[in-house]
Amino acid sequence: ISDVVRTIFQDSRGNIWFGTQNGAYKHTGDSLIHIDSIKSESGKGVTIKDIAEDKDGKIWFGHTDGISSIDGELVTNYYESDGLISNDVWCTTTDVNGNVWIGTIEGTCIFDGKGFTNFDLPEGKKDTTVGVSSTKMIHSILEDSKGTIWLTTNAGLFSYTNKKLKHISDEVGVPTNFINKIVEDKKGGFWLSTSIGLFHLKENILSNISEKYFEEAKGTGSIIVDFKGDVWFNCGRSIYRLSGEKLTEYRIQEGNYGPLIFQIYEDQQKRLWFVGYGGAFRFENDKFINITRNGPW
Repeated sequence: ISDVVRTIFQDSRGNIWFGTQNGAYKHTGDSLIHIDSIKSESGKGVTIKDIAEDKDGKIWFGHTDGISSIDGELVTNYYESDGLISNDVWCTTTDVNGNVWIGTIEGTCIFDGKGFTNFDLPEGKKDTTVGVSSTKMIHSILEDSKGTIWLTTNAGLFSYTNKKLKHISDEVGVPTNFINKIVEDKKGGFWLSTSIGLFHLKENILSNISEKYFEEAKGTGSIIVDFKGDVWFNCGRSIYRLSGEKLTEYRIQEGNYGPLIFQIYEDQQKRLWFVGYGGAFRFENDKFINITRNGPW
């Protein structure tokens, strides 16, 4: 599909979208279609970093040169010149009201279908251990089952509900500024991926999961809770599944290391996908299968 697949998303119609360093691809039926109209303001190609769908079925892409939407066949691109807080977009999500939340290297803004409004957050720290970072970096945005918005940033974890912003990291004592991702489980809890490991948060009680299994702090990247309730996450090039108390390590390829994974994803058929360097992989029968343009789909 591409040497580097940054993100994968399945829409409400069952189409699978891939965000890559060569732009966006849509898999529908037996076809893999490149979306040529997603471009930078100067007309160049972009790297897609996140994909979301709004309540009207419009697909949204956050990328290296702004955000773009696809409505049927119509592609619309938005840039800083349209009011976007920064063209360097890292994450995007949509809420129940149809707003599009956009997380960038320079903070967050909200698009209501007409214009962009900046969403102010406290400034954090620059992470000097990674290649690209800033004090205003937004890593992920989640709307949970109760309609609360969660933001993971370089200033910690925040929640936003009833027009009130809370600095959750301060409240519960998250021991790092750098929160990569948050996901909700079916038991009313949340899993946090951070620069020093995996944490679980429920009713304002924070548990350090990583320290139970690892002797030293390991940064965790992508994370999901699958339909069985198992937690999948990656540390560097290793992939782990936490099933109850049992932690299992997986490698995509034989030998010491597999490709570096950007995202773990479960589709509507409950199949697990792992995308990153080396393209897209699916986990089937305890094996990772490399999915190319020719499938197997």
